[in-house]
Amino acid sequence: MNARVEPGSLALVAGAGRLPELVADSLERSGRPFRVLALRGFTERSMRARASATIDLLDIPGLLRILNEWMPSGVLPAGGVSRPSPAALLNASHALRNRDLLRQITGGDDRLLRGVIGLLEADGHRVVGVNEVAPDLLGREGQLGQYAPDAAAQVSIGTGERMLNALAPYDVGQAAVVVAQRVIAVEGPEGTDRMLKRARAIGRKPFGRGSAPDGTVLVKLPKRGQDLRIDLPAIGPRTVRNAADAGCAGLAIGAGHTLVIDEAKTVAEADRLGLFLVGLDVAP
Repeated sequence: MNARVEPGSLALVAGAGRLPELVADSLERSGRPFRVLALRGFTERSMRARASATIDLLDIPGLLRILNEWMPSGVLPAGGVSRPSPAALLNASHALRNRDLLRQITGGDDRLLRGVIGLLEADGHRVVGVNEVAPDLLGREGQLGQYAPDAAAQVSIGTGERMLNALAPYDVGQAAVVVAQRVIAVEGPEGTDRMLKRARAIGRKPFGRGSAPDGTVLVKLPKRGQDLRIDLPAIGPRTVRNAADAGCAGLAIGAGHTLVIDEAKTVAEADRLGLFLVGLDVAP
């Protein structure tokens, strides 16, 4: 792939985790040409071997230079990165001499990522999301495994949907653990897995019986108005295991707007643990 790249290929900017590899495999299955730009210190070894170039996360001038050489049909960010320190962000802003990026530093992660996308678009590049180019990786609507939510879980799901939609303007996380009308935990900067571990401790204390109450559910949805190109909700087998440890009866995700990493394994893990997994019809 690296020896000869077709004109109009996508530029896959690969961060950490398995997602870049899954996206690359999906693009290969669909026959869509692409080349990989690896982020030093983040990209997994398997993807570094497929990369045409490697760059530091905050080397934005270098990123723009490479993209202007490649002239891709679209820039596709995939995979996780750690938020850099304020000092590193400040240095990057000074290197760019770009006041818009500097203003993004004081905001949340969404604002920072939108600022970077704005820079790419201002330079003439089209930024696309995984949901646009690899829809086969997204969760489907309806029941995905052998279990379905009961009446108590349905009430919890409704509560989680309403609460997450209400919090959308405040750059809060995409997930919550809910039982009936009570919210046990809301995802913050720590991510879904750590939130579930927190919910495991919080949810059990008031009940004194060693387990969370019936109808406890993990609800994970895109924020209303969220730019899905940069922050698409995702679950995988580990999410299912952590949800089970937190006493959840199942998981409800936004259908067509949530990545399901290794879908077959994720569904199999939910079935093995007796959890339901459903995709909800939501409008981000």
